Amino acid sequence: MSDPDPSLPTVPPLPLTSPRTPLQLSFPFLREGSRVWEKERKPPQPGELPSPLPTKRTRTYSATVRAKSGPVFKGVCKNFSRSQGHGFIRPSHGGEDIFVHISDIEGEYVPMEGDEVTYKVCPIPPKNQKIQAVDVMITHLNPGTKHETWSGQIISS
Repeated sequence: MSDPDPSLPTVPPLPLTSPRTPLQLSFPFLREGSRVWEKERKPPQPGELPSPLPTKRTRTYSATVRAKSGPVFKGVCKNFSRSQGHGFIRPSHGGEDIFVHISDIEGEYVPMEGDEVTYKVCPIPPKNQKIQAVDVMITHLNPGTKHETWSGQIISS
């Protein structure tokens, strides 16, 4: 057997990995602001609790089925913060304002104050005493305001 040529660079062998090693998957279709977009995850700070609000991604299948089979309500967007990822809807029938999470908004526009919307409701665990809006659709854009698409394009209505 001949000795390897010392003039050729040596390539170290690749380390063997176990098939049980978790895969690193990326989901580029998630909206910005999601923790998936962060390059490195920060360890949880002492006293920091996970959010108790069920988002579209964390809602159980049975809760999703119950919400989708419920009645459709109408309301007006009271406020919405894209940077914070949530807002509130004022129901047209009156009553307490309803929380809405960014993951539950359908359509291409970011809701603005005064936009008319339709939505269904889902209870917020663990006590299920409050509700949040799901399947939120903007039915009428508030005239005279600038609207933003999820891609960042500004549209005047």
